[in-house]
Amino acid sequence: MTAGSRASNWPAVADFAAAPTAADITGWDEADRAARPGRVERLRARFDASGVDAYFGVRRENTRYITGFVLGEGEEKVAGHSGQFLVGRDQTVVLVDSRYTIQAAHEAIGARIENIGYDLPAAWPGLLASLGARRVGIEAGFVSYAMWRRLEAADPAVELVPVEGWIEQDRATKESSELERVAAACSVADRALAALLPKIRPGLTEAALALDLEWLLRTGGAEAVAFDPTCLAGGRAALPHGSPSDAPVRSGAVLLFDFGAQVAGYRSDMTRTLFVGEPTERDLAVYELVAGSQAEAITNLEAALGAEVDLPSGRDLYTLAHGIIESDGRWPPFGHGLGHGIGLATHELPFLSRSASDDPLPSPTVFSVEPGIYLEGEVGVRIEDLILLDAGAGRVERLTRFPSDVIVVGS
Repeated sequence: MTAGSRASNWPAVADFAAAPTAADITGWDEADRAARPGRVERLRARFDASGVDAYFGVRRENTRYITGFVLGEGEEKVAGHSGQFLVGRDQTVVLVDSRYTIQAAHEAIGARIENIGYDLPAAWPGLLASLGARRVGIEAGFVSYAMWRRLEAADPAVELVPVEGWIEQDRATKESSELERVAAACSVADRALAALLPKIRPGLTEAALALDLEWLLRTGGAEAVAFDPTCLAGGRAALPHGSPSDAPVRSGAVLLFDFGAQVAGYRSDMTRTLFVGEPTERDLAVYELVAGSQAEAITNLEAALGAEVDLPSGRDLYTLAHGIIESDGRWPPFGHGLGHGIGLATHELPFLSRSASDDPLPSPTVFSVEPGIYLEGEVGVRIEDLILLDAGAGRVERLTRFPSDVIVVGS
């Protein structure tokens, strides 16, 4: 691997797709409204096998997917029961208090809006009676034990049935408009990092660069950041989920960025490890091994499409990429998963890890591939791209277009 590109051939902002337009946003909203009846019917199709006649959802990503009602990142912590929903056999009900009645009426088209105030248990018997529900599937991973007990006590004649992953499994297979939004979020992120490159120099702090990157994301077409941007310099890059600090950027060290944009509710996620000044031979070798691990996983996926065999599972790809670094033997491989699905949530199905399902990957879908090597106190290297997989179209495509070649900055 060469010493890397410098300012004369860095990627430029103009190399990547422009920010989405108002017409794009409107089109995606219309696509969601058209898709929601089918999403609801797929949820109802699960009722009979589990013997339930209604579904109670509380996860905000599921609320948006099923009803169209939108809560911002973290807003569910102060929204009370607003945004929680019930899907019966012939009705969908969105729960709100007075703060959200207007918004819900505007966004949750076709749903019944119920202002229940702040006391769900008090409203619970009437809500279920209106749906004719006697056995209710509940998002068990997101309802507290205390609330579960209160709902049981509110209507003892109704049985609460724990369910997990019903909507999440549906969300793993992406509609075309969902893939378009992830791709648009990737382009926003690509442009932001390209705009940041000329600003990077020794002496700047991790926190200052992370803040600048967030500004570029938000002013470059993102409605929000997918998560707080990470910028880690030198040995701190060995912290897989470290937070930016006042540590300065140093010449001769790596600089790791992990960040994403949000566009029309959908997210991107990208990690790039740059070199500040001339990289050391060891750090280049680490980078090359990580890049080779990632490339082998993606090549394996492409080969499966070309051979018209079953798609690999998330566990298969993890084992392959992890094994490449492990068998090399020079440095320990990453301890985290190889990747995760992305969409309305930054981390969602499908997962690529040692504990992932053995089932073939869903399609069409999008997920990250992000191997890394972390040497405590010395260096950390991770390369992360989002991969679109559409077996029906014979398509494996990187949605993150920012090059993953060695890039030298600050010199």
